[in-house]
Amino acid sequence: MPSILTFVETLGLAHECARTSKPIVIFQSDVRKYSAMKFARVFLPLLAAIILVIPSTAQTKPTYEIYAIRYATVPDYPIAELVSGADPARKADIAMMVWLVRGNGHNILVDCGFYHDQFFKDWNIKGFIKPSDALKPLGVKPEDVTDIIISHMHWDHADGMDLFPNARIWIQKEELEYYSGEAWQAKDTHGGIDPGDVLTLVKLNTQGHVGMVNGDAQEILPGITCYTGGRHTYASQYVGVNTKAGTVVLASDNMYMYENLERHVPIAATLDAVSNLHAQERMRTLAANPALIIPGHDSAVLTKFPNPAPGIAKIE
Repeated sequence: MPSILTFVETLGLAHECARTSKPIVIFQSDVRKYSAMKFARVFLPLLAAIILVIPSTAQTKPTYEIYAIRYATVPDYPIAELVSGADPARKADIAMMVWLVRGNGHNILVDCGFYHDQFFKDWNIKGFIKPSDALKPLGVKPEDVTDIIISHMHWDHADGMDLFPNARIWIQKEELEYYSGEAWQAKDTHGGIDPGDVLTLVKLNTQGHVGMVNGDAQEILPGITCYTGGRHTYASQYVGVNTKAGTVVLASDNMYMYENLERHVPIAATLDAVSNLHAQERMRTLAANPALIIPGHDSAVLTKFPNPAPGIAKIE
């Protein structure tokens, strides 16, 4: 079998034949005598042209900036309701957060918080800022938000979707279908889902403002990919974002706390603990490094990263 050099030399001879219109009989001795000078003259310009073309044709993904924005706090929350098997006596103040993903002409929110009155009657909420107002320190107005990725339909992640009039809502197709239908056929299959939020989402869908994500590993925008498997709700999703530091994974409630990842334990509220652990393992493979896997309610997010404004952390 000819060597790589012999193959290249043979191609060079064929090129010379085509250029001069003279037949060339290729014997092994001819190939060996074909000079390096001719090789350089014929092939190096071709190689240079290929190298110049590749960067211009390659599809490079845009990079984004990510900000974790704390809009409220729930004090003294039982850790055992977040981390499976945790000491029931342990409590901590947990952060209620949304995430602004900015770049490529988009202002994208991952989750959109809550603001309706009934939630303040049922929960002890401190330091509340309406999610639409919490973006102001970053110079983003409610009408500037182009997209909202809803990780799941729980009230504290989906209730604020109507605060952003120009946003396209992205949600897993199965999540929307289940919680607008079958989930309400039994009493124990829609915990944490507010009927008003479901009706708002259905109305937005009829108005053409909803993009349904059809399953796992779907790139909904360049550099923005949705993944399933966390099973916090029927079809909860988490988001991989391309940044200058590499891929950041916004886990939302598919990983409540850093402790879930560090101790390799599932979240306490999941429909499938094994699937949730597998999702956390997968997050490790997706993220540029484990420090860029961002949990849904851990106040430590605000101290691990730089703070461009109070209650805001830039993920980098």
